[in-house]
Amino acid sequence: MVRLYGRDFKKEDLLRQIGSIDQVGGIKITELSSGFERGVRIAIIRTGELSFLVAVDRGMDIVNAEYRGIPLGWISPTGIIAPSFYEPEGLGWLRGFPGGLLTTCGLTYMGAPTIDSGEHLGLHGRVSYAPANLVHVDGSWNKDDYEMTLEGEVKESKVFEPNVTLRRNITAKLGERTIRIRDRVTNQGWQTQPLMILYHINIGFPIVDNGSKFISTTRTFVPRDLEALEDAENFANMHDPKSGYREKVYFHDMLTDDDGNVYSAIVNKNLLGGLGIYVKYSKHELPRFTEWKMMGEGTYVVGMEPANGLVLGRDKERTWRTLQYIKPQETRDFHLELGILVGEEVEYFEEKVNKITRGVRPEMVRTVEEFVSATKASSL
Repeated sequence: MVRLYGRDFKKEDLLRQIGSIDQVGGIKITELSSGFERGVRIAIIRTGELSFLVAVDRGMDIVNAEYRGIPLGWISPTGIIAPSFYEPEGLGWLRGFPGGLLTTCGLTYMGAPTIDSGEHLGLHGRVSYAPANLVHVDGSWNKDDYEMTLEGEVKESKVFEPNVTLRRNITAKLGERTIRIRDRVTNQGWQTQPLMILYHINIGFPIVDNGSKFISTTRTFVPRDLEALEDAENFANMHDPKSGYREKVYFHDMLTDDDGNVYSAIVNKNLLGGLGIYVKYSKHELPRFTEWKMMGEGTYVVGMEPANGLVLGRDKERTWRTLQYIKPQETRDFHLELGILVGEEVEYFEEKVNKITRGVRPEMVRTVEEFVSATKASSL
């Protein structure tokens, strides 16, 4: 059943009202043509509630996204940059970081620039700059549901080195405000490789605003550094942009529901009677979570970042013995659900989180080393 404009429609009833599905939703592939974004293929997906843009040639990441015309993600000054402009050294990754609703980091490394086992690694890996091979684009009816699917494959490969692929499947239904992502990572080579993946979900204005809150099933958290330690008790509270603000990063250990799922959201109860965006995922697949709180002028964004490691560099994970690996011909699956909370749904989400946490306030751990030691078992 499709729900649009406050009404429920069966397939035949809706089709009687329109000349083409494109009138109310659908999926289209096109190409950008100006400036640094020239040549980047994009997919525009519309559900009638959500409209979002997938950058096919940028790791199948989700850039612009809107709910009924309200922007969801933060868009950086760089915008969409063609993959040919990738700068892998040091912090060069930031020269083409569009922000957006989702930027993927990985696949064999992510996090801070570092040197690991003699290999110089830049920020956050290569996958978000990798053009995808589109393998499936479809919009079709399944009984009374109209389902849209986009699937593509990106690769991190090098002669004598890793040969790892990510096959991403993005689905959405007409009339819904939910995006489902299924990633399948496969080591197509014949040597065991490090596996690091992080989902950089970037929420911006107007959902992020003075009075907005970060809600999550956090059990414990730790400030990354002294900057984050300052005012750490307000890690979940958002305020107006501040001049000279420096990013605050917090690592969270999450509680789960009975099915092993973690929940987090950014909500603004002052926006249109309550509006928010949540992420749901499996802690077994993604045991780590980073909160990126950046309340600066222009760079005014909160990142919700499920991952299988922290963002301090691959060498740190190796030292802690928390670095994950993928064996030759092995496949690993990752699932995420992103959705919009409207009105009373914000309260229902809070109730769900409180049921999981039993209303207990998260405990702050003083050092990252203590945090890693306490949570090491669940990260492996």
